[in-house]
Amino acid sequence: MPEIAPKTGSALPPRRGRRAIALSAGSAALLLMLGGCAALGGSGPTTGSIVRASRPSAAAGSIALVELDADAISRLDAAKTSKSFADVFGDSPVDPTIIGPGDAIDIAMWEAPPAVLFGPGSSLMGMASTQTINLPQQMVGSDGRVTIPFAGSIAVAGRTTRQVEQDIVARLRGKAHEPQAIVRLSQNEARTVTVLGEVGASRRLPLTGHGERLLDALAAAGGSRQPVGKSTIQITRASSTLSMPLDSVIRDPRQNIRLRPDDVVAVLFQPFSFIALGASNLNAEVPFEATGMSLAQALGRIGGLRDERANVRGVFVFRYENPAVLGPAAAGRPVRADGTIPTVYRIDLGAPSSLLVSQNFPIHDKDVIYVSNAPVADFQKFIGIVSSATFSVVGITNAIR
Repeated sequence: MPEIAPKTGSALPPRRGRRAIALSAGSAALLLMLGGCAALGGSGPTTGSIVRASRPSAAAGSIALVELDADAISRLDAAKTSKSFADVFGDSPVDPTIIGPGDAIDIAMWEAPPAVLFGPGSSLMGMASTQTINLPQQMVGSDGRVTIPFAGSIAVAGRTTRQVEQDIVARLRGKAHEPQAIVRLSQNEARTVTVLGEVGASRRLPLTGHGERLLDALAAAGGSRQPVGKSTIQITRASSTLSMPLDSVIRDPRQNIRLRPDDVVAVLFQPFSFIALGASNLNAEVPFEATGMSLAQALGRIGGLRDERANVRGVFVFRYENPAVLGPAAAGRPVRADGTIPTVYRIDLGAPSSLLVSQNFPIHDKDVIYVSNAPVADFQKFIGIVSSATFSVVGITNAIR
């Protein structure tokens, strides 16, 4: 019987052809999945890539890599410059009461009997038969002067009340009989400090002859609204700005400095923070107290490392560091405009001594703590992708069969 050709498209290919198609499709799927293995998912650079980036020959050779050990801690301690309010601003002496533009002063004048100027027949403000005159409150003009009857225009800005009294008496001498004058600063607008931030009530505080100190101003503004241990005091005087923990100011009387006119005092709540990334149990920006924090405390704050992912020999702290604390690691590194060098501190938490070192390493504001993945974690990801690809090939083959 002659062989009848099958109808086109109506029959399946032979078994061998179907198997070849299945293997080809599975192989294509496997190649596609393995193609992505060169870029396995991750949370940041590997330990090896960070080490390579710190080499002078690398494109990113400006990064200094410092092994965090006892020697690094010693350099940090030796280069530490503890700036305080007492060191930068000093403790100013009590200023005399100086009159300034915008202030208001009260003036009282006397004349000994027999009164000539202020006595009977005096035309001064209709105050006949009196030996005393109390002038209305005088506002110091922008030119720093006030006008006093029979004494004329007197410059008072930049002078003490005692100096103004002497000037008034000198101008009345010869016009009044043994004149006397008393000048009192009734409204102080020129010599003030500004207190703001996390206080009960922000305000401008007039400075008196008492010589108000930092904690006096804080108390006058209602005190800090936040816990003492989490508050920082910042003082701005002219072009200088310095911050200190409120707790340190309270414990050290030297830091309770006397304030100067135009000082700005700001109370800040937890102004410092670090960022945790990588194979840690918490990836976030973490605020910390003004009193400071060690690396050990920071690792505890983020819940430590993830056992299934973290490389205990790949814990890094990224910061911009002062070249003075880097030692040999700073050699040949370009310095930024602000005088710092991009720096990476590396600590091996697999070594028992590292737990002691981490207690003495201070965390700075805006530090980045990064924990790299362990090599076996990346290998496990690779095995997972290969397994997934293999099961996909088997599934495709079974489906075609």
